[in-house]
Amino acid sequence: PNVGCYIHGLFLEGARWDAAAGKLAESRPKELYTEMAVIWLVPVPNRKPPESGSYLCPIYKTLTRAGTLSTTGHSTNYVIAVEIPTDKPEKHWIKRGTALICALDF
Repeated sequence: PNVGCYIHGLFLEGARWDAAAGKLAESRPKELYTEMAVIWLVPVPNRKPPESGSYLCPIYKTLTRAGTLSTTGHSTNYVIAVEIPTDKPEKHWIKRGTALICALDF
């Protein structure tokens, strides 16, 4: 795109993307990981996150969420967090351990 960048090839753990509704939804039975839709990242300086209607979803390189701490205080396996639209409170997805994963182990 002219502004920002597209991210594709991520997998959701603990939830699924509902393309028809355009938001996070509960995982289907026996469905551990689902493909995430393409995400369009647009940089906005000094942007304040919305108070509701989105989940600040962490992105990890691998399924192993642990890593050594870097100088930033984050795990070396942690990439960034992105806002994903949802109609449920953020704590709902936190309890489910919902995260985006760059690469599955299998």
